[in-house]
Amino acid sequence: MSADMLLPRLGVNVDHVATVRQARHASYPDPVTAAALAELAGAAQITVHLREDRRHIQDRDVQLLRQTCQTRLNLEMAATPEMMRVAFEVRPDMVTLVPERRQEVTTEGGLDVIGQKDALKRFIADLKGAELKVSLFVDPDVEQVQMAARVGADAIELHTGRFCEAKTADVRKDEHRRLVDAAKTAVKVKLACYAGHGIHYDNVHDIASILEIEELNIGHSIVARAILVGMERAVADMARLAREARQAALAEARR
Repeated sequence: MSADMLLPRLGVNVDHVATVRQARHASYPDPVTAAALAELAGAAQITVHLREDRRHIQDRDVQLLRQTCQTRLNLEMAATPEMMRVAFEVRPDMVTLVPERRQEVTTEGGLDVIGQKDALKRFIADLKGAELKVSLFVDPDVEQVQMAARVGADAIELHTGRFCEAKTADVRKDEHRRLVDAAKTAVKVKLACYAGHGIHYDNVHDIASILEIEELNIGHSIVARAILVGMERAVADMARLAREARQAALAEARR
């Protein structure tokens, strides 16, 4: 096992710090400050989603994060000409392409890579031509993962929402199996494999125990906990749970 497999990289999404700020169109709380605290507490990446409607993260936030981020900056964005221009200017460490609908509260599903393969292939080629790394946010579907490799992505981020929101043990088991199958497929087709959406303190164990997953991107649950206990403790607690889950999974794999 590589050293990287001992601990999945924790990406902290600070979008919802900006959500609180934008509720009053105030100057606080500052997602840039929150990102710095998250890094101090052990976050290995900062993730932000610059939405087309600018409902939370603003262009200035992204620019400041690029200047101040000490780890990695992951920019989630729609595959549009406007967002491509932002990526070219900001030059994040990773661009994660996500589907986006104005009426949704949060991202509701993964990209349909199969249905949009030609357009995505061109868009990804332009990003990679500018020497940017590209990840695709996809549902845990083997065929979508395989197509992500074919269109030129460097990585995928598995949408964990259905697993995290499962209401019964049977559905939960089925969704976990889909995540495992998709993660294993990603490794086979030489894609880095990440995961995110809906992960919280009670279910992170099940996601972090999938050895093929290299990175967890977690936002809402960390920010919600940070309101009560502070950002540093909220991040440190999540990092500890992920580490313990990975260590237990590795021990089980060695038996």
